[in-house]
Amino acid sequence: MSGTAALGIDVGTSGVRAAILEPGEHVVATSAASMNDYGANSRDPKVWLSTLTAALEALFQKVSATEIGAIAIDGTSGTVLGLDIHGQPVGDGLMYNDAVKDPKIPAAIASVAPRDSAAHGASSALARSIALQDRPGVVRIVHQADWIAEQIAGTAVPTDESNALKTGYDPVARRWPSWLEKTPLRQDLLAEVVPAGQQTGSASGRFGLPKGAALIAGATDGCASFLATGASEPGDAVTALGTTLTVKLLSDSPIFAPEFGIYSHRIGNRWLAGGASNTGGGVLAEYFEPDEIIRLSAKIDPNVETGLDYYPLTAPGERFPVNDPALAPRLEPRPDDDATFLQGIFEGIARIEALGYNRLVSLGAPKQTSIRTVGGGARNTVWQGIRLRHLGLSPADVVSNDAAVGVARLALTHLDQS
Repeated sequence: MSGTAALGIDVGTSGVRAAILEPGEHVVATSAASMNDYGANSRDPKVWLSTLTAALEALFQKVSATEIGAIAIDGTSGTVLGLDIHGQPVGDGLMYNDAVKDPKIPAAIASVAPRDSAAHGASSALARSIALQDRPGVVRIVHQADWIAEQIAGTAVPTDESNALKTGYDPVARRWPSWLEKTPLRQDLLAEVVPAGQQTGSASGRFGLPKGAALIAGATDGCASFLATGASEPGDAVTALGTTLTVKLLSDSPIFAPEFGIYSHRIGNRWLAGGASNTGGGVLAEYFEPDEIIRLSAKIDPNVETGLDYYPLTAPGERFPVNDPALAPRLEPRPDDDATFLQGIFEGIARIEALGYNRLVSLGAPKQTSIRTVGGGARNTVWQGIRLRHLGLSPADVVSNDAAVGVARLALTHLDQS
C-alpha cells in the first residue's frame, strides 16, 4: 500500500497534530506535540517547525512514512506571516486574534470593501497583512498553513480559498477582487489562490516525508475540524461547544450576512456557512467548576424547561447570530437552586444555537438534516439532551474531533481521484 495513505497536519494555537488516513478513511495513526516544549512564543515560526518535527517523529514511530502519498495542512484561521526575499520569516507571525493598533487600517478597508467581505475589522487577516508589509524586508505575505507547506515543498506554494477568505479573497468569483487594489496592501505580496484539495506541489523529503508525495491545498483549522466529523452532505451541521459556540452548516451556495456575523468558507464546490457566538463554555466556567457541572447536571431533567430566559455571555458584546457589540448578558433572575441556574444557562446557549441555524436557513442555507457536536461540551449528555430538543434533531456519529483527520480527508480525496 505504499503511497496510498494521506497525511493531515493541524497547526493549532498551542500544538501540532498529525494523522494518517488510508483508503476507506480509516485512521491509521495520530500524534501530537506541544509548542510549550519548544518555547513560550506560539507566534514564532521556529516554534511551529520544532513542534511539527516532533509531531512527525512521533507519528513515524507508529507507521512508516513510505505509506504517505499525499499531504495537506491546516492552520489557525487568519494567521499571517511576512517573508523576506529568501523565504525567511521577518519577525513573528500575527495570529488570528491579534488586532492591529492603527485605526486607519480597518478604516481604509471599510471604505472600499463590500459589506459582505470577511476582511473587515482590526482583527482580519487583511488588516494584519497591511501591518506586516511595513516590516523592513517583507516581500511576501503568507498564511500559517502556506508557510508550513512551503517548508515541506522547499519552495513557495499557492494558498487555498479557505485561508485566503479573511485576507480579502472573493470565493464566489474565485479571485483576488479589484477593490483590494484600493487598500494600502501592496498587491505583489499576495499569493496565488487555488481550491482546497488541489495539488500545489510535492514534498522535498524534509521532515522524513517521502520525496515526491503530493502536497495538497488545505484549509483553516475550523474547516478541517468540520471535515473531521464525517459531515459531507448539504444540510450536515456541526456545532463546536468550546469556550465559545461555533456553528457550521454545509451548503451548496454561500451565505454572507455580516449584519448577523455570518460568512462562508469555500471547500471545493461546497460551502461551510456559519458563525461564532460569544456564548459557550466560557460562561459556565464563570460560575461553576468542572466537577460541579458534572454533579449538578445529574440533577437536571433535560425534558423539563426552567422558564428562565437567559442570553449567557461573559461580558457585553455578541457576534452571531446577533451582531451587537453592546449586547448585554442576561443571566437574571438567578434561582436559589444551582442546578436550575445551570440548566437555565444550558437552555440559553441551546436557544442561541437554534437561532443560529434558523438564521442560516432563513438566508438560503439548507435546513439541517443532521447535527454533530465537538468540543468539551459534547461530553455532557444533559446539555446534549437540551440542545437536541431545541434543534429537533437526533445526534449523528462524529468520526473524529481531530482537525488533522479532517485535512487528511482532503489529501485522501486527491489520491482517490488520481
